[in-house]
Amino acid sequence: MRNRKLGWLAVVLLLPAFASAQTYRPADAIAFEQQGRIAEAAEAWRAVTQQDPNDAAAFASLGVDLSKQQKYMEAAAAYTKAIALDPALPGIQLNLGLAQFKQGHFQDAIAPLGSALAVNPNNMQARTLLGLSYYGAKNFPDAVKYLEPVAKSDPTNAELHEVLAQSCLWAKNYSCALDEFHKILEQNPDSPAAHMLSGEALDGLGRTPEAIVEFQTAKKIAPTEPNVNFGLGYLYWKMRQYKDAKREFEAELMVDPDNPQALAYLGDIEMKRNDPDKALPLLKKTVQLKNDIRIAYSDLGAIFLETKQYQDAMVTLQRAVELDPAQPDAHFRLGRLYQAMGDTATAQKEFARVRELHEKEDENVAAKMSGAPPPLRQ
Repeated sequence: MRNRKLGWLAVVLLLPAFASAQTYRPADAIAFEQQGRIAEAAEAWRAVTQQDPNDAAAFASLGVDLSKQQKYMEAAAAYTKAIALDPALPGIQLNLGLAQFKQGHFQDAIAPLGSALAVNPNNMQARTLLGLSYYGAKNFPDAVKYLEPVAKSDPTNAELHEVLAQSCLWAKNYSCALDEFHKILEQNPDSPAAHMLSGEALDGLGRTPEAIVEFQTAKKIAPTEPNVNFGLGYLYWKMRQYKDAKREFEAELMVDPDNPQALAYLGDIEMKRNDPDKALPLLKKTVQLKNDIRIAYSDLGAIFLETKQYQDAMVTLQRAVELDPAQPDAHFRLGRLYQAMGDTATAQKEFARVRELHEKEDENVAAKMSGAPPPLRQ
């Protein structure tokens, strides 16, 4: 008897759902759209797709109305279903790419946007979105490939030229980056960021003295701009102008006391001045703040080696090698460490490795300044 009552209760609970169910035709959804009732239009299209799950156009229209409500995840699902039913629907690939882009799913946006551009190579919206998606996915050479022609056709779009300039910089296409930053500076000569980025591009081209001038200009405009003092100091450090470099690193630490790069290179300068007592606390603080600055580990290893703290020297020098196996200094110090520990055979292997390696050039300032390119503003 109790089970029968429960059965009746279930039927009663289901009745309102059946009572409120409504049948819609495409004409009803279109009418809602014409009246600006987009949420109701989306529900109507959803009902049409339930009545006919093979109606590709209905799924595509549902996606459009969901996108207008910024429900991009649901819109992408509707577009994907429409493509599965009819991949030749006009505009469907572009719409899917845009929905993925709006969600920040840049890698997922690339394939449909590429398909849309293949259908219509003159579609500048598809080309722009594809270039921006490559940028968002950190594929900078392809970002340059697609954004460059768009930027040329729109010389006044400062935001687009900035993204292209960043793409060129991160693709290590420094000539392209420099051209773009010069265009930005023509419109805004007092932009410290543009001067700094121009300096990064110049340094990438091996024109470090000119890069120093750009950073000096940026510092005059905005002396407390994050990283402006560090970038200038690093360029001086590369030029072995250690007195000037130390001044700039200390200036950066006045702005940002926990800047690990400034601490590391300030510690290295103290090492070069044969003052390990001043270097040690700077280097220790560096690795506490950031565990991937190679020079800090190499210098720490040298200090521990000289003070016969062999276990600490082993850990820090091995970490330096792990971060960049092609740098010979850490291998040389490891060789000396193994010698001091009486392991002659392993020491000779490290010294042989040093002979195989050539001293690498110092990295350009762009590699030191930023951990990642600026995110897209959507």
